[in-house]
Amino acid sequence: MKLPVRLAALAAALLVCAACVPQSSGTTSSDRDDRTGTLRVWLFQEVGNAPKEKVVDSVVTAFEKAHQGTEVDVEYIPVETRAQRVKAAFNDPGSAPDVMEFGNTDTAGYVRDGGLLDVSEEFGAWNEAEDVDPTARQSVTVGGKVYGAPLYVGVRALYYRTDVFEELGLRAPRTMAELASTARRIRAAEPGLYGLVVGGAYTYGAMPFVWAHGGELATGEGGSYTSAIDSPAARKGIEAYTSLFSDDNCPAAKCAGMGGNDTVTAFAAGKAGMAIGGDFSHAAVEAGKVKGKYAVVPLPGVKPGSVAPAFAGGNNIGVLRSTSHRTLAVDLMKRLASKSTQGRLFDAMGFLPTFTDVRQQAAAKEPFVKPFVRTLAAGTRFVPASPAWSRIDSSQVLPTMFQEVVSGRKSVAAAAEDAAAKMNDAFGSAG
Repeated sequence: MKLPVRLAALAAALLVCAACVPQSSGTTSSDRDDRTGTLRVWLFQEVGNAPKEKVVDSVVTAFEKAHQGTEVDVEYIPVETRAQRVKAAFNDPGSAPDVMEFGNTDTAGYVRDGGLLDVSEEFGAWNEAEDVDPTARQSVTVGGKVYGAPLYVGVRALYYRTDVFEELGLRAPRTMAELASTARRIRAAEPGLYGLVVGGAYTYGAMPFVWAHGGELATGEGGSYTSAIDSPAARKGIEAYTSLFSDDNCPAAKCAGMGGNDTVTAFAAGKAGMAIGGDFSHAAVEAGKVKGKYAVVPLPGVKPGSVAPAFAGGNNIGVLRSTSHRTLAVDLMKRLASKSTQGRLFDAMGFLPTFTDVRQQAAAKEPFVKPFVRTLAAGTRFVPASPAWSRIDSSQVLPTMFQEVVSGRKSVAAAAEDAAAKMNDAFGSAG
């Protein structure tokens, strides 16, 4: 997959973040490299975790067989409490795991905190790494150095009710303007349905509207970032998204507080004609009332035939700098993130592989993957590679902005200006 222009810009922004990188990040803090003993691993606890555990167990068994005298202790930790657990691990190496799963938006912050090991050399020598897609590679890269291996990628697309569309004589929308008009036609014909269910607390469902209109979250220069959410282009995207919170589509009183899971749940329950959901939402939709009555297409952009840029979410696997088993830990990291493991995790959990060839195989095997692969191929976006992002995200800066607009408390310009000020405070405090 060729590197899109916007990904090239992202790569350049990440390369200038060298100030984030601890000077000693290329070596372990323990200065030991034991080749036997117990390795501790933290992975995320999923909803319905048993299939993931089965895949991981097979990897661990093969690893222990290949390295006599080693044992692997895997603990599944709740995603919601990861921040506290990881912070404690960074502060107390004795309690820290050797290998850890983490969200790709956490990378820059963990590097700033000195918690992740620079594995650039090992990653570069890994023969499978050449097939990792550019977006996923950037998610483990800070200041030009690599701090882990991508595990899976997640993107969002447009789910729509085929039965409703057939009954009303509708076609899948080809532009954002057509998306809005189609949503309102559904709501007018079926008052019991949301046309396009949207959420005021659904940051990554909203951002494609900003990006499609030419806006950005932030711009970066010299390793620092400045918010761009109040730019004219970004405001057009904010206006396009918030205009959907209306009685003729998704009433603000019902939808302003919704997050991404809420919107997918509403669609799966048969309460909406359309929803913006991820490849990771497929299982939930299949388990709902709309099973067999929906299809998925890429979220359309502003121009006919274009695809709105999606957020490239997903998780990574990394080695902690405090490990005393560097060689073993890096090998286990590569095994957990390998093509074989990612293929099995796709079969078991629906996680979209980060290797382009494995992803194409998955798309050939399961047709539902194809629109998400098309979305990835069209070019995706990522959050600013700054440790400040975790503060911006956790303090709900962008959801607050959207909710202020849809409630009528502030204009788009005023809400965007306030959000930009909060983002800049965070960027400034991050150094």
